[in-house]
Amino acid sequence: MSHTSVPHTSVPHANVPGASISYARLDELNRTLQAYSHAIAMLGVDEATIMPEGGGRERASAISTLAAIAHEKSTAPHIADWISRACDSDPDPDQAAGLREFRRIYEQNTCLDARFIREKTRATINCEQSWRKLRPDGDWKAFAPALKEVVSLVRQEARIRSRASGLAPYDALIEQYDPGTRMARIDPVFSTLKDFLTDFLPHALRRQEIRLQKNRPRPLDGTFPMERQRALAKEMMKRLGFDFSHGRLDTSHHPFCGGVPSDVRITTRYDTKSFLPALMGVLHETGHALYEQGLPRKNSHWPHNRARGMAMHESQSLFCEMQMARSPMFWKWALPIVADHLGPKAFEGIGTDDILAHVNRVRPGLVRVDADEVTYPLHVILRYEIERDLVSGRLEVDDIPGVWHEKMLRYLGIATENNMKDGPMQDVHWPAGLFGYFPSYTLGALMAAQQWQAMTRDVPDAPRHMENGNFSPMNEWRRKNIWQYGSTLSTEELMERSCGKGLDPKPFMDHLQARYG
Repeated sequence: MSHTSVPHTSVPHANVPGASISYARLDELNRTLQAYSHAIAMLGVDEATIMPEGGGRERASAISTLAAIAHEKSTAPHIADWISRACDSDPDPDQAAGLREFRRIYEQNTCLDARFIREKTRATINCEQSWRKLRPDGDWKAFAPALKEVVSLVRQEARIRSRASGLAPYDALIEQYDPGTRMARIDPVFSTLKDFLTDFLPHALRRQEIRLQKNRPRPLDGTFPMERQRALAKEMMKRLGFDFSHGRLDTSHHPFCGGVPSDVRITTRYDTKSFLPALMGVLHETGHALYEQGLPRKNSHWPHNRARGMAMHESQSLFCEMQMARSPMFWKWALPIVADHLGPKAFEGIGTDDILAHVNRVRPGLVRVDADEVTYPLHVILRYEIERDLVSGRLEVDDIPGVWHEKMLRYLGIATENNMKDGPMQDVHWPAGLFGYFPSYTLGALMAAQQWQAMTRDVPDAPRHMENGNFSPMNEWRRKNIWQYGSTLSTEELMERSCGKGLDPKPFMDHLQARYG
């Protein structure tokens, strides 16, 4: 395999004061890799939002080619020597942190060659495009061949990474999204949660029914045009702290937060008969966006100044959506703004308690992204168990619909055997090849509850500020304790710094019992 190296004569040593020649070469390389990452991210956002259907084949080729070039540049053999020499040249603390994270990523990436990266990128983009076309009709039979190709490549990747790292194959995939997290940590936590939630869910439903019998909430009837919902979403994003000079809101098949820290893209999808799904989705993605926009600006091209894994990322989105945006304080402020944007007539006689009864309604359902916070972890645990077994070979793609149906019945009491659209075809993650990602959602929920508990201890008047529409205290607490550190600390170290102890599931379970018990 050929590699493209960074020309030694072009290194701007003077731009990196006090650095060794090797560090300066790595600095230039990181700037180059950041440029490729920026281009790939924005091409991906465009492909998911506004690209015409006919552009798919060439777009897949363009992105896969850029990804392969970037991979070759980032895995050249001489980089190992640059890292060693830079580490031996007495780097300052910031440079040392950057070198540690760069070395970790380099060691992860060098086990895959450019041919494999190109093949996997092509397969996942083609599978995503197939998913968008076939999901509306739930055509699993037509979709399965593309997913089988992706799963085959994911298994290859897991084996390659396992041999290089000494980790179990699925652990080696988790490492790509949440460094340091292992099945040995996840399995007992998820087992405890599953036992708690399957017992707690019937209790929460009974308590909810008692409350509804005493005070049934008014229905949120009406027609809510997309443009009005979009204007509302943008207003909420702005008030929560989103910087529109460095980002925007778009529409896609599946809500996501993408782009780059200097140009963060949020997407959602709209239902003109119900405004809550789009709004709550935007609030969730805004949490992701605030994290990206709050990362260190200095030396942002180095990986230690990027987000610390997807579990921490999910904790930031769920901090906004679950801890803040489903609370009485939030809706005392937000309800008048919602009514103003969507039409006061639709909200005549609607009070905060009515809204809370809707946004905190516990209702076992088919779709993960629309799930309440009591049932949401069960959706994640189901996916974790399936993809873990797919990677190991205990399951095949053809087994997914049956296993999905069985687990949905057992965990949530819902059948999916005749609904592929809102069953195993509902998420973009597997078509995109993102195996090992799903655990981060529920780990993030645990962390968000723990962070909220710590934040209200450190800033006792924060809920009152939120009731007045001031989210600065919450953002400043997270900037001080989490955002400013990027990836210089591990997830566990960030939790210890921000919350006084490492990951602890108890605040999450206490939170659910307080809100729904």
